[in-house]
Amino acid sequence: MTSHHTPSRPHTPAIDQEKCTGCALCLSVCPDRTLSMRDGKAVVSGDRCMACAHCRAVCPSQAITLPDLEQEISFKTFTVDNTYLPPGQGDTSQLVRIMLSRRSCRSYKKNSVDPQLLEDLVRIGTTAPSGTNSQGWTFTILPQRPAVETFGNLVGACFAKLNRQAANPLLRNLLSMLGKPALANYYHRYHKTIALGLREWEEQGIDRLFHGAPAAIIVGSRPGTSCGKEDALLATQNILLAAHTMGLGTCLIGFAVAAMARSPKIQRTLNIPDDETIHAVIALGYPAEVYQRFTGRKVVTPRCFEAITKIRHPGEGRGPDLAELQSNTGSESCSARLPPASAGMTGKSF
Repeated sequence: MTSHHTPSRPHTPAIDQEKCTGCALCLSVCPDRTLSMRDGKAVVSGDRCMACAHCRAVCPSQAITLPDLEQEISFKTFTVDNTYLPPGQGDTSQLVRIMLSRRSCRSYKKNSVDPQLLEDLVRIGTTAPSGTNSQGWTFTILPQRPAVETFGNLVGACFAKLNRQAANPLLRNLLSMLGKPALANYYHRYHKTIALGLREWEEQGIDRLFHGAPAAIIVGSRPGTSCGKEDALLATQNILLAAHTMGLGTCLIGFAVAAMARSPKIQRTLNIPDDETIHAVIALGYPAEVYQRFTGRKVVTPRCFEAITKIRHPGEGRGPDLAELQSNTGSESCSARLPPASAGMTGKSF
């Protein structure tokens, strides 16, 4: 029997009409309202599609495919269970344990990292969410230590030039008088440390930038994405956590990102297109550090906004008055302010 498919547009689903049961679940999850029902079957009727593949994921009869997407993501260095894991089914304790155990590594063994492992890390990075599902991130792998050293020398040259500029008091003061204190701030915060790091690299071969890491991954974004920076950093966090489970140490190298923003030559030397923006540089390698326990984090108290339907001014009927509302917007945590269930809260909880 021949299967008949609805005509597919670029980045839109293809629906096998013989498999479609008409359940309309795909319509309920489509954010672009691209699908509709016709003669009891789902069809593609709109011209917008962000290729989120919610329709494919929800279809109980596997009637939907997206020709432009891989049907299953595969990896070269490990096997993944491709069974969907519903909300509430994962092990939160182990997930948080990984997050707490990951630490920035600043001492690496000289062992090289398998390039396939680095490629798998990039694939893991692409499983992150992205604004409007643009997936406009870019990844550049530096798989061997010589490439990392070349990158480091370029970054070092950029900061050597910046240090020479910052060492000029007339230039610092003039820019500060013009309302541009960035160079003066750099001089007071970083000049001495950068000068020492450059000298140690040139005279002793001590790598204070990449800490001797044998590999690196540069994460950027293409132009035209709605949330390019956020998307790239979400992918970066995926890479950091996954690398820890693979036995690798990682460290974000902010000075390298700053140097690439100042010097287009670095990007061009690494064969990265000029129109890409770099958001993260990750040093990777097998850690020469051994840790024994978790460490704490700074205490954070989240703000909590509760919608008030009516504000009572002093002397008016029932409801919260202004003084009470002001007291409810302090630094007290949400859980401390929420009344017990027996208090009869109305409306939706969060």
